[in-house]
Amino acid sequence: MEFNLADLFEGVADVLPERVALVVGDDRLTFAELDAHANRLAHHLADTGVKPGQHVGIQLYNGVEYIATVIAALKIRAVPINVNYRYVESELLYLYQDSDMVALVYDVEFDDRVAATAPKAPALQQFIAVGGPSTVPGAIGYQDALTGRPATRGFPERSGDDTYIIYTGGTTGMPKGVMWGMKDLFFAFANPAMPTPSEPEDVIAFATASGPMVMMPVAPLMHGAAQMGTFIAWWMGATIVYVRKFDAAGVWRTIEREKVNSLTITGDAMAMPMADELARARDSYDLSSLFAYVSTGAILTGTVRERIQALLPNVMIMDRFGSTESGSTAEAVPGSSPEKGLRFAPDVENIVVLDDDLRLVEPGSGVMGQVARSGFIARGYYNDPDKTARTFPVVDGRRWLLTGDIATVEPDGTISVYGRGSQAINTGGEKVFPEEIEAVLKGHPGVYDAVVTGIPDERFGSRVAAVVQLYEDGTPTEELDRHCRTHLSGYKVPRTYAFVAEMRRSPAGKADYRWAKEIAEESARA
Repeated sequence: MEFNLADLFEGVADVLPERVALVVGDDRLTFAELDAHANRLAHHLADTGVKPGQHVGIQLYNGVEYIATVIAALKIRAVPINVNYRYVESELLYLYQDSDMVALVYDVEFDDRVAATAPKAPALQQFIAVGGPSTVPGAIGYQDALTGRPATRGFPERSGDDTYIIYTGGTTGMPKGVMWGMKDLFFAFANPAMPTPSEPEDVIAFATASGPMVMMPVAPLMHGAAQMGTFIAWWMGATIVYVRKFDAAGVWRTIEREKVNSLTITGDAMAMPMADELARARDSYDLSSLFAYVSTGAILTGTVRERIQALLPNVMIMDRFGSTESGSTAEAVPGSSPEKGLRFAPDVENIVVLDDDLRLVEPGSGVMGQVARSGFIARGYYNDPDKTARTFPVVDGRRWLLTGDIATVEPDGTISVYGRGSQAINTGGEKVFPEEIEAVLKGHPGVYDAVVTGIPDERFGSRVAAVVQLYEDGTPTEELDRHCRTHLSGYKVPRTYAFVAEMRRSPAGKADYRWAKEIAEESARA
């Protein structure tokens, strides 16, 4: 056995065959059943020409088919490629071509887009359609792919160096494929509450000894946090629960029905509608099983966190800090928030802040730099050696990941994070971080959501602009301006406001800064 996700999954399935591994809607599979299901699909992929190291695209909503395809690809040492199901044809074409995928498992809801795009990606030759008939030439149905295939294993030996790729980004540019070695991936995304295993068999022993637990990642599986959350749960011997698509009421109903113990979301974009639904119908849900509410991939603002805590007074609310390139790295210090200042306690020793010369920032010095990690980090970006070299520099023989998060180190060793350097707004020489302003805006009772960006300004180079979604029409700009000025220095206060009926975010809740910039510039021109 290796520190390989397929090896470890099979190990858990062998010792806990009758325990429920997966629940989504009416589908409920034990570890043994899910293993057999993935084996059939793996045999189909291998028998139809998918070779070790080749890439299998997954363009699906959450469901058995999604995670079974991930496992099946890993079983034959192929590489699963997550496809954002919101992508339009031009974005799909980029991803199909950039990832060099040779097979695609897709939902027939996306049939038109796949049919229009796939012919322009000549490497893509295999198509498996989920949910009904497809017009894509050569496509076969998902159940047809399973039929007649053996439920047993019989796959080649795997390695801890096998590749795993997660495509991420797209809010400021096209997505990038983050390449991991399996062993590095396992340790980078390990649950810090679990004992560190010395060998793969320790993971199986821990899962075997763990009592039944139910965990639920709410984000779509096309987001790396949900994929990693699934495996983390299984290494604890837990049952994983999904909803096909995010719906606040549906999430709370599922928690009640399946007696979910731990919930993982992605920031305010999911927390706010969940809080609204809970405030509207708190007595409609029995949530007594829930003890942990965790945000990962995006930090909860203080006002949203406080609201969730008031609605769930007996539930532990946690913020986790990390990225697709770094894994899960730190937990928010109690009391920190974007509007008050984000502070994190690193999980491991090799998380530091490096200055502009890539030297360690001394605690208490006040010097700002980038959060960096060494040790278990990604290999780089697929098909992008230049970005890989910039993001993963070698300093004095040690390879680092530069996360892009601007921070300093406090005297007690905690890390204060100001925001993403790529999103920082330089206005008249002052650096402004959108996250702080977004949090302050969302603290106004009339604001449902906000995204802050920089737009061109003749005098200052850039000016701060806010795209705002209100709870209801009627909150004047002047009121928002007064609210911001009570919490922010003048140069941070938005000079331009654009009001929208609905905020555009990724399916995982990440802000779409490209779109926000276009909306803000259009509002400024008007």
